[in-house]
Amino acid sequence: MSRRLIAALGAAVVVLGLVSMPASAGAAPPPQAATAAAAQTLTWTAGDSQAAYTSAPTTAVAGETTIVFENSEATGNTTGMSHTLTFDTSTPGYNNDVNVNILANPFDADNGHHEVTVTLTPGKYRYHCVIPGHSTMTGEFTVTGGGGGDDTTAPTVTATVAGDQNGDGDYVGSATVTLDATDTGGSGVDSVEYQLDGGTWTTYTAPVAVSAVGDHTVGYRATDVAGNTSTEGATAFTVVAGGGGDTTAPTVSGSVAGAQDADGNYVGSATVTATAADEGSGVASVEYQINDLGWNPYTAPVQVTNPGQYVVLLRATDAAGNVGSGQVSFEVVAAPSDTTPPTVNAEVTGDQNDDGDYVDVATVTLSATDTGSGVKSVEYKLDDGAWSAYTAAIPVNAPGDHMVGYRATDNANNTSDEGMVMFAVVQEDADAPTVTGQVVGQQDANGAYVGSAMVTLTATDAGSGVASVEYKLDGGAWTAYTAAVQVSTPGAHTVAYRATDEAGNVSAEGTLTFTVVAGGADQTPPSVSALVSGTQNSSWEFLDGATITVTALDTGSGVGSVEYKLDGGAWTAYTAPVTVDSAGDHTFSYRATDKAGNTSAELSGSFTVVEDSPGQGPDVCPSSDVRDTVYVGDVDSQVANVDTGNGCTINDVIDEDAGWQTHNDFVRYVKSVTKELVQNGVIDNDARNRIVAASIDSTVGGEAAAKA
Repeated sequence: MSRRLIAALGAAVVVLGLVSMPASAGAAPPPQAATAAAAQTLTWTAGDSQAAYTSAPTTAVAGETTIVFENSEATGNTTGMSHTLTFDTSTPGYNNDVNVNILANPFDADNGHHEVTVTLTPGKYRYHCVIPGHSTMTGEFTVTGGGGGDDTTAPTVTATVAGDQNGDGDYVGSATVTLDATDTGGSGVDSVEYQLDGGTWTTYTAPVAVSAVGDHTVGYRATDVAGNTSTEGATAFTVVAGGGGDTTAPTVSGSVAGAQDADGNYVGSATVTATAADEGSGVASVEYQINDLGWNPYTAPVQVTNPGQYVVLLRATDAAGNVGSGQVSFEVVAAPSDTTPPTVNAEVTGDQNDDGDYVDVATVTLSATDTGSGVKSVEYKLDDGAWSAYTAAIPVNAPGDHMVGYRATDNANNTSDEGMVMFAVVQEDADAPTVTGQVVGQQDANGAYVGSAMVTLTATDAGSGVASVEYKLDGGAWTAYTAAVQVSTPGAHTVAYRATDEAGNVSAEGTLTFTVVAGGADQTPPSVSALVSGTQNSSWEFLDGATITVTALDTGSGVGSVEYKLDGGAWTAYTAPVTVDSAGDHTFSYRATDKAGNTSAELSGSFTVVEDSPGQGPDVCPSSDVRDTVYVGDVDSQVANVDTGNGCTINDVIDEDAGWQTHNDFVRYVKSVTKELVQNGVIDNDARNRIVAASIDSTVGGEAAAKA
């Protein structure tokens, strides 16, 4: 039995501003993805300045790129100041497709030097430092190539309207319009513009707040770097007065939390939490400012870690535009240096006899904790042996009395006192395992194996159980046996084998001798089989996905290749199990070819994948209105008439034939039900606006009522 060490590492987590920042980019690819060198390298450096990066690029070309950020003594940082390199992923007008967020400090684990590989697209990127007080550390660079003059596809741009809504779908107090643009043509988005109520076109840089009471229309368009401009879009909405003429400012207050010393100072860090309320039109936004370094949106508690005096100003704005303010003040002092060594404990487990001795094997597991700088290393020594790094539970199976010493060191280099645990192991399992071997394959008239031979080993142990099986081929080194061994080199061969049980008993060595001859005469194709696995329902359908595993065996020249094709597609080399997660019926074929060129017969199978939707009921609308688009009366909204998720289409949900008392009642119902469809992700706001407009233009509920 083996247990892994669980060591609680008490390393401090630094949260600056509103972001808990990792030591490397949040969206960085896994390490294995960065083995190939990137096409270009862009380098940023930082030093003691809080106003600007020491160096930064201004141009780049599209494609795979290594981003290097260094904030070290070598780049001019003599104070140990932290900086971040953070790519802007939200401001319109910039490329928002790369998420780089690197925190660097001269004294971090990488000495302030960090790298991450990303893929840049044509356009413009903005970068900045997110640490409070470093707001002027910002810049941008332009990426060219991969499109430009060849780009003839205009960008796409969408609008989202947000805010508090009443029962009629109108926005109370104000509405905020957010635009989002993308460009698939290659050159990237260059600019986004909007037009409010037929006014002048204005560059879009941030969400647009509209508080004037009445009906509004916001037009929008986007232009890419190649000069292609999108078709103008528009979204319409209504703003109504909020709070009945709200003139009362919201209340906002702050609280400070953290470990405090006897003087009330916060040790190591302090966390500021803001609370705002408004009984009128409602709170629209909350902001904070630390030591007059500029206002920031408040979305989560703010942690301050640098020692010093702080005044945090708070302000809240309601939907009617009234502003309330508050503040908190406090002092942060440095945490005392770590002079306390870790604590380390040992646990011995295993089967024990009546005398408390461990039968056949005892397992020692160590665990260490450190509430200061964190555990750096754990070591142990067995009996009179040397100190060794502890990485996993220690099995001890030699009969006799034993001592295991242990110690731990933290990141401040404090080392615990040496601990010790003593125990005895007795061997009741004195019987070695039994192990047998077998050779299979195609044989000629002389008994030689044609092309190759497959060696399989089998071991059993009635006592403590088999711990390992090993083999060595032709006098080579002992090798762990995990699967059948194929021997294809022509000539005479000897395979030796043995097994060891958990009590340390080793079997006598067995041997197999055989001869392999060239497989030129191999005319027998491989055998090939496939298994489809996954979670199934009572109808044997696979829930959310199925995995196809193909296995091939050739006892002649050996397997050369395995192929598969899915749903009538092209033949593809099989290298690992294939997962299929798209819902529907699927077919697959598979075959194998040996090294002599013999190909097995093509085999096939089929299965069905369904979405696992616990709680989804039967089709609510078995006789659905399945017209291609949503009609309201005789008015075609031009919105696709899709299934809403329970078997009902949008036309079914509109329910225009429900015998509405008045036209206004019907329109209010359409506004309400389409709002729910937007919230459930069935349609977007543009589609909702078209359906609502069609309901207004229709005569459902009575034409006279609509004009009354």
